[in-house]
Formats: sequence, C-alpha cells, structure tokens
Amino acid sequence: MVDILEQVYEGKAKKVYKTSEPGLYKVYYKDDATAFNGLKKGEIHDKGYYNNQISAILFKLLAEKGITNHFVELVDNRSMMVKALEIIPVEVVVRNIVAGSLAKRVGRPEGTELSMPILELYYKDDDLGDPMINEYHVKALNLATEEEMKTISEMALKVNEVLLSVLKPMKIDLVDFKLEFGRYNGRVLLGDEISPDTCRFWDASTKEKLDKDRFRRDLGKVEEAYQEILNRLRTMPITIAER
Repeated sequence: MVDILEQVYEGKAKKVYKTSEPGLYKVYYKDDATAFNGLKKGEIHDKGYYNNQISAILFKLLAEKGITNHFVELVDNRSMMVKALEIIPVEVVVRNIVAGSLAKRVGRPEGTELSMPILELYYKDDDLGDPMINEYHVKALNLATEEEMKTISEMALKVNEVLLSVLKPMKIDLVDFKLEFGRYNGRVLLGDEISPDTCRFWDASTKEKLDKDRFRRDLGKVEEAYQEILNRLRTMPITIAER
C-alpha cells in the first residue's frame, strides 16, 4: 500500500504529494480556475474531477501510441498517481488553428487554419508570466540540452498527430494545446495534464468553445463544456474510474 507523506507543491490547478513509494507522486486536481497569469480567479464546479478523468484517458491513449508519460493510475475521482518528474522549465504550445494570443501577434482572425502545426516555446516561470522564448534562450540559459529539445519537439508533434486523429471522429477541433515535460531516470517524459485547462477544444460543427476560454471570456456554461469533452472521450474503448 502506498502512503501519502506530505504535500510538496501547490499550483494554480493541482496539489502534488510525495508518497512512500520512491519516484511516485499523487496529484490532486483542484476546482480553482485562473486566467491571464492569475489576474482573473474563480472556481469551476467539478473542474478537478473532469480534468483528472480527461487527462487519464488521454495519457493512457498516448502511452498506447508509444508516447511515454508520467501517468501511472487513477486513485479516485480527483487524483492520480504519477512518476515524479524533474520538470524541464520549457512549456511547448502546439497550434493548429489561429486563436488567442497568436491571433493578436500575427493579425489573423481566430479560426484561421494553419498550413502546418506551429511549435512555440515558453519559459516556465510564473513570476515572469511565462514569456515566449526560442531555442537560443533554452541553450544559453541551460534549461535543457539540445538532445532533450529535439526529443521534446518530436514528442509534441507526435502528441498532436495522435490527438488530431482521435478527436476528429468525435467532431472536436484541436485548436492548440500546452505540454510540459520532465526527466525521469535519464529519459524525457510527457507530464502535467491534458485537459480543457491546457487545450483549446472547439466543436467541429458549431465552433463552440469547449475549454477554459469559456471562463476567460465569461461565456458561461463552463462546467458543461468540460463535461461534454469527457462524455465524447468516453466513447473511446479505454477504462477509467466511474464517478
């Protein structure tokens, strides 16, 4: 039996606990919601439940496709066991459709489809607002090795390829998403979460937003959007904990 020893981290959306098993953490998903680098705060009812379940489904799917990640197993409705990663402070954003900050930076309307995926790098630092960086910054600041960044880029594009293929039949557009990676026993693994908090999901027919943009932009029906993503994902043949 694995015992929970102590809380080692609390972020905007999750709490992380050390366990009695070396190299194993418990992650608890919170209902707290933030946007605009913490300037907007609130709570989304049952967000922790939805994000835990959605992330578990997608991590299992990616593992089946050969993309190694930190997910071990679900503990309960709001918690999962994960491998204890040494997080690499470089966030990767993969974009398939123009939305959010990209629309402002390139002057293209939201919804414009890109001819190829765009990979963007951001320095993971809340105090600095997670600024955008490039490979030169990564190398000069010793954030990751060239080999690690090559692996990260390849994994990010593979994640995109897999998610696009499974979401399309569910009539979900994968607009963009954020990934985090970490080191584990000398290997780079996918970490953090994959959920409506970290992805932009649109209904393919209506273009209705099914993600945290509903909270950011005060669109209402936020919980319903998260629930809709989980309901569609549950049509895949992957077993997860029932509520």
